[in-house]
Amino acid sequence: MSRTARDPRFEDLPDCLPIFPLPGVLLLPGGRLPLNIFEPRYLEMFDDALAGDRLIGMIQPKEAEENGCVPALYETGCVGRLTSFNETDDGRYLVTLTGLIRFDLNSELEPRNYRRVHPVFSRFRSDLDEDLTAVARDRLLTVLRSYFTAMSIEGDWEAIEKLGDEYLVTSIAMICPLDGPEKQALLEVVTLKERCDTLIALLEMAAHRGDADHRAH
Repeated sequence: MSRTARDPRFEDLPDCLPIFPLPGVLLLPGGRLPLNIFEPRYLEMFDDALAGDRLIGMIQPKEAEENGCVPALYETGCVGRLTSFNETDDGRYLVTLTGLIRFDLNSELEPRNYRRVHPVFSRFRSDLDEDLTAVARDRLLTVLRSYFTAMSIEGDWEAIEKLGDEYLVTSIAMICPLDGPEKQALLEVVTLKERCDTLIALLEMAAHRGDADHRAH
């Protein structure tokens, strides 16, 4: 991934990380995730992030939050840096997180109004470097066309085909409406090539299911 002067160095990454647990939402290094923040606890979390290092951990819960029960979390998430912020007239925050580096969840810390964890970044140190590994780009685009057709999704193919390999894989993985475990699988593979290969397999299966559903109707 390309870095900016405002991105933290590996040695400056925090020991304590506020987290935003959202099911079915994937943030990857180099990706940009728009969010609409309206719950008081998360408004407070983003206030604290703005006053500090602007880092938020995105991580999926393993089940939905019900009746005030705190859901268990997956073991791996991704840190995003707050790179865009707007406040609406009705008090919501419209923000963008740019993915920096994934983390393994070591332990959960005493919560405030929002949850916090002790992250471990060592397994994903290479996320802070640009990945120039060759990927199966042509195969991915072919499968993506089949997937879009099966799911009746319109795509701006001129724009899609202009994307660099890393941002192409990252964007498709984040945007496509895959389920939670599938998105988690894309998050946890270590290299860009592995993510591309996994994404191709998931899109092929989803396109096949979509075709079958259409034939059934």
